This record gives sequence, C-alpha cells and structure tokens, in this order.
Amino acid sequence: MASGIANIGKIPELRRRIFFTLAMLAIYRIGVFVTVPMVDRGVMRKLMAASSGSFLGLFNMFSGGALEQLSIFALGIMPYVSASIILQLLTSVVPKLAELRKEGETGYRKINQMTRYGTVILSFVQSLGIAYYLEGLNSTSTFGSVVSEPGWIPFRILTMITLTTGTAFIMWLGEQITERGIGNGISLIIFAGIVSGLPDALVSMGRQANVGEMTPINVLFIICVLIGVIAAIVFFERGQRRIPIQHAKRMVGRKIYGGHSTFLPLRVNQSGVIPPIFASTLLMFPSTIANFTGWTWLNNLLNYGDWKYNTVYALLIIFFCYFYTAITFQPADVADNLKKQGAFIPGIRPGKRTAEYIDKVLNRITFGGAMYVALVCVLPTLMIAKMNVPFYLGGTSMMIVVGVALDTAQQIESHLITRHYDGFTGPKGARIRGRKARA
Repeated sequence: MASGIANIGKIPELRRRIFFTLAMLAIYRIGVFVTVPMVDRGVMRKLMAASSGSFLGLFNMFSGGALEQLSIFALGIMPYVSASIILQLLTSVVPKLAELRKEGETGYRKINQMTRYGTVILSFVQSLGIAYYLEGLNSTSTFGSVVSEPGWIPFRILTMITLTTGTAFIMWLGEQITERGIGNGISLIIFAGIVSGLPDALVSMGRQANVGEMTPINVLFIICVLIGVIAAIVFFERGQRRIPIQHAKRMVGRKIYGGHSTFLPLRVNQSGVIPPIFASTLLMFPSTIANFTGWTWLNNLLNYGDWKYNTVYALLIIFFCYFYTAITFQPADVADNLKKQGAFIPGIRPGKRTAEYIDKVLNRITFGGAMYVALVCVLPTLMIAKMNVPFYLGGTSMMIVVGVALDTAQQIESHLITRHYDGFTGPKGARIRGRKARA
C-alpha cells in the first residue's frame, strides 16, 4: 500500500484529478460556514445540540453540519438525491422515460437535466419549509430568537433563493468532481460532510467517558462493535457470486477462437449505499411537511430511534435494495448480450432460461445483501438509544464512508495499474473491488 500511495504523485493526470477533487471539497466545506442572512447561528447550534438524536441530527449529518450553522448549504445534496429517487421511480412506470434510459448517453443527459430541474423545484419547497421552521423556533426557543426579521419579505423569499442557489452550487460541484476529479462527486460530498463530524463525535464520546456517563466497558464494547461493523461492510461490499460463463468455439479461416471460460460477477450488495440514503431521505419528508404545515401529529408519527422508526427504516432499506437492483441490472439484457457473444452458462439454455437463472440467483443474493444493509443501519440506532452513543457513529454514515472510500480507492488503483504502477494491494495482491459508482 505504501508503494501504491507513493506512485500517485508519479502520474500527472491522477495528481491533478486528486488535487482538483480536494479543492472542490474544500470549497464545499468553506461554504458550510457562510450563514443565511437574518439568522442567528449561535442560537441554532444550541438548539441542534439539544436535539442531536432526532431527524434534525440526521439532516444535519448529511449536510455536513450546514444546518447547525444555518449555512447557505443547509439543504445539502438531499434535494438532488430526492429528485433522483423520483426520476428513477418514474423511469420504471413511464414508457417515455424508459425509452430515454435505453438511448444511452443522449438519454442519460436528458434524464440528468430533468433531475436538475427537479432538484431546483424540491429545493424551493424544502427551503420554504425551513424558513417556516426557523420562524417557529422564535416562539419555542429558550436560547433566544433565531430569525431577526420574520415574514415573507425579506426573510422567506431571501432564504428560498439562498438555499436553492446553495444546493444548485453543491450539485455543480459534484458534477465537476465526477467529470474532472476522482470518484463520484455526489457521494464524495456526502462523505466529506459525514467525516467532518467524526472528530466532534469522538471528542464527545471521550468527554462522556471522563465524566462517568459512559463506563470503560461500554466504550470498549462500542469500539469492538465499530470495528466489527467496518469489517462486515468491507466483507459484504467486496462479496460476489460468480456465475461461470463458457464461450463457444468458432472457426475463422483456419484458426479456432473462443472456447475459454470466464465468469459473471454478481455483487451481494448490488445497490451500494443507495438504499439507506433513499430510506433516510424519505423518512425526512414527514418532518419537513410538518414544519411547513404545522401538523405536529405528523412530526410525532415517526420518532427517531423508536421501534416504529426502526421497523419502517429497515423495510424501506430492504425495498430499495430490491428496487434499485431491479432497475440497474437487467437479467434479460445480460442474457441477450451473452447470446450475441456466443457465450452461455453451462447447463442452462441461452436466452430466456439464462435470464431466469440469473434473476433467480440475483434475488437470492440480494436478500442476503438487503438483510446486511438493514442490520448495519439499524444496529447503531439501537446503540444510540441504549448507550447514548454520538450519532455520527451510526451505521448509515459508516456504510457511506467505507463504501465511498472503497470506490475512490478502486478508481485510483485503476489509474495506477493502467499506467503500469503497483496498486494499493501490491503487484501480487488482489485488486480492490469497490461497487460501481452511483449518485
């Protein structure tokens, strides 16, 4: 690994891409501390500290602490993720969108453009909800007024424009990182936001241990669980089911080609970190709508950390594991491509039988992957409730951090090996297998 890291500086293109990525992430982190006009972020920080184990804490985590700072990036990248969910759902039911997806790069650009428009619309709606929510804190806050001049003009209008512009800028940063940097830009922005809170979480846990709120046994147990969760994430994210593929022999002139064997790798967790992100985003909607309409019963419907929240969260994760796998991996298309290449699965007829076999295997391993993702994401939530663990050590955040790190390391290693340099695992080691980069 040391030699692989040393070789990064020897490739000018890779070096430029890494520096560009770090620069874009630095710009994002600087913007987190730019406050929305006419609000007091000192009061908001006190309110966030008093509600660290709620939906606000979850929203604040994904925004990298921007909500706590009442930043222009307070919405974070979540409107883009929500718009992506909506477009992917519509792609499965609207024939025209399904046709666009099959058009290749041209269709992808059109869908991406629709996602951008949807992001702007959702940002306006969510920013208005945040404006109402902040104004409502003036009457309930015991730390002072959050908004100095409530009302449509200028606070609500200015907040909507500011937060929507901030989200659009973050979306642009993510696209620039994907195109000109290294790794998936949207995932790296979420990654940077989560990692930025880890030092505070560790300091908070150490402070709790010093004052006796957490016993040494509890601290040791938490550390062991964290190591086990990280090991489980790495193990399952690299896990594959390899279906053997045999290529038929064919004669071209006097030479015989083909006849070799390969395999079709099916990942245990084909959907990556998308299901917990989607599930977390959907669970934020009741709180957002409640803040916008004043329906307190809707806000109390799913209390963060209780059994109803954990049950719905786990079911949503399982659903999105199957759903995202179904729309991103088409067994019929794979079987058709194998048939065109003169390849087949030993003992399985080409065509429809091959597609059914691949679909059957995929459903089985997706069940195991969905159970793993749900368990990893729900277990730390139970620890938070029972042992007062800082939220930043949650399973969703750990899965995103480890998964994005694997993806980025895989891309860096691909650059190194392409240019005949040793990767992170050395010349004799196995290559890193990260999941396919997704937003």
